[in-house]
Amino acid sequence: MHLLSRSDGARVLAALAVGQSGTVHHVVAHHGDRLDRLQALGVTPGAAVVVLQTSPGIVFLCDQTELAIERTVAEAILVTLTEE
Repeated sequence: MHLLSRSDGARVLAALAVGQSGTVHHVVAHHGDRLDRLQALGVTPGAAVVVLQTSPGIVFLCDQTELAIERTVAEAILVTLTEE
């Protein structure tokens, strides 16, 4: 089971609603190849993200790149929400 949020305020990308934005805090490395692929796509600490779609998969804008990933992958990306 994955935590939806942590004590430092970071939340998993999969828990964000459409329209919510933030910055990548950390990518959990359950599988090294997953981490490498996400990093190659620009999903790195400090990258700006905006959720565009939550079903059936997660579609989000990472800096200026639109990405579509499975929910399990989105659970490995921790995001600090942007203050509204």
